[in-house]
Amino acid sequence: MTAIALIAGAFLLNPQTVFANTLVSTTPVAGVSLESAPSAVTVTTEVALMDDGNEVTVTDPSGARVDDGALTIDGVSAVVGLKQLVKTGIYTVNYSLLAENDIPLEGSFRFTFAAPNEISSPEPTPVESTTPKAEVSNWGTNAFVIGM
Repeated sequence: MTAIALIAGAFLLNPQTVFANTLVSTTPVAGVSLESAPSAVTVTTEVALMDDGNEVTVTDPSGARVDDGALTIDGVSAVVGLKQLVKTGIYTVNYSLLAENDIPLEGSFRFTFAAPNEISSPEPTPVESTTPKAEVSNWGTNAFVIGM
């Protein structure tokens, strides 16, 4: 009984542990192996995030940053765009997220990307035009209409 009272007292003295923001999901999912490069990374939390003071960075296998630095906060989600991923290996996402009246939610996760052997832009393929053909003028009909 005394142990329960001590635990309850600890929560009452430090309410942030009861209401602390937690990680809900990530995109890409932590630990996943991808063959197609994502265009952005999303970190979703349980509590709405503040508009300022948040940070999400993404580094490639050599430690170089590959996020574009444009962090967008949308309620409970923080989204950062990515540059084109070109290296095969493990990418690391580090985050520090702030919610109103809460301690920072800090952490990291990793995903693996298998870069294609050759990166190329698709070549445009010509498409036949389906423009309707012009009607052929009939001299007899034109003469009749003009003569009226």
